[in-house]
Amino acid sequence: MSRPAAGGDNRTDGPTRPFAVTEDELEQALREAFARRVAVARPLVADPAGLAIRRADRSRRRRTMTGIALAAVATVTVSAGMAQLGQQPGRPNHPTVVLGGPYASSMPEVTPQPSAGPQTDLGRGEVDLILDDVLLTASGQRIVLPDVGRAAERAQRLPDRAGWTVVGAPTAAGRSLWIVLPDGAAHLLLAGARDIVLSPDGRQVAWREGTDLVVAGVVGTQVVAAARTPAPPAALPVGFAGDTVLVRLDPGRPGHALWRPAAGPPRQAGDAALHVYGIRPDGLAVALVSAGTPRRPCVALLDPARDLASVRTGCGPTLTGDGAGGVSADGRWLLANGKAGAQAGAVLVDLDQLVPVPVIRPAGPPVAGPVAWTPQGTAHYSDAAGALVRAEVGRVLDGEAARPTPVDGLPAGRHPVPVGGDNPS
Repeated sequence: MSRPAAGGDNRTDGPTRPFAVTEDELEQALREAFARRVAVARPLVADPAGLAIRRADRSRRRRTMTGIALAAVATVTVSAGMAQLGQQPGRPNHPTVVLGGPYASSMPEVTPQPSAGPQTDLGRGEVDLILDDVLLTASGQRIVLPDVGRAAERAQRLPDRAGWTVVGAPTAAGRSLWIVLPDGAAHLLLAGARDIVLSPDGRQVAWREGTDLVVAGVVGTQVVAAARTPAPPAALPVGFAGDTVLVRLDPGRPGHALWRPAAGPPRQAGDAALHVYGIRPDGLAVALVSAGTPRRPCVALLDPARDLASVRTGCGPTLTGDGAGGVSADGRWLLANGKAGAQAGAVLVDLDQLVPVPVIRPAGPPVAGPVAWTPQGTAHYSDAAGALVRAEVGRVLDGEAARPTPVDGLPAGRHPVPVGGDNPS
């Protein structure tokens, strides 16, 4: 066995090795070191130097892959997290984006409040309200949303008090979808989309993007697992029945399609619905249909599990075709624009008594925005003048139509937005 040089190191009398050493030179030096230290009479089955080099290579590759993974995680976490959903080779890209960064906001000096009026119980805290740039919760919390609130067209509360989803009004760039957390942080999920609709629990979202319909899940502050399908030029998503997306094929004609992403492209249902107001807890869709002789608008309950076949249809109230209105949380009542006798405005329709003639009552001024129902059976909505209306089923059935209450402090042209969904009582 060769002996190490004096001094216990590998220095020689010649010039010192430069610090700039290539990988090949390091491997050769390692082999030479093993050759000097290992004395054998015959070739070894295993090459100690090669084994050490291979182990070093594996360790270096592991460190490299770990660094790449950590860099990717850091990029997603620290940056805004922009991503294009549903890109496919050979297909055009559209401006729908997914973002994940919070939006900072500050408290304003003045918050609009319902003014004193004939219906002072509007301030009892039954539903959340978006008043200009402030989200006023039923518990009295004020969350300032300068850009989100002012652009809001409709909103709903997420289950388990996890926050709110806010859909923006249409603009030249399209619609936006926000998630607002209880601490006030607002996250932009979608931008540049068309006709965004959410499932009743806020866990699914569907929208029109270019030539496609897209559906995805909402998890936390992210849109995930997007599926898309080509759609006719006028087709728009209008609601969810479970995991099925209801698609209006042409706003100028009756008829819908049902899209179950796992089952392929949308399938035309062959129904005569002009508009779908909502889905009852039993899964039936409450719709305005063209029926009777002569043909006229009627209220119908349609079954999505049977290609929107009619379960019950009631003709009697004259409902308008604007589609404004909403279904109560228990599925018993429909509040929509129509006419009860000679009086035009919002009407209350008993969906459990559609035949032979629906039971209807005048409910208040016409609906001019989203309708938010409480579990106890009270509807909140905005009228055309921007006032708040509270229509309580019991009072309406007793013949007491709701009256609007103006909201002081709102800028001209802005309406209060009542928030539907899982509102606290």
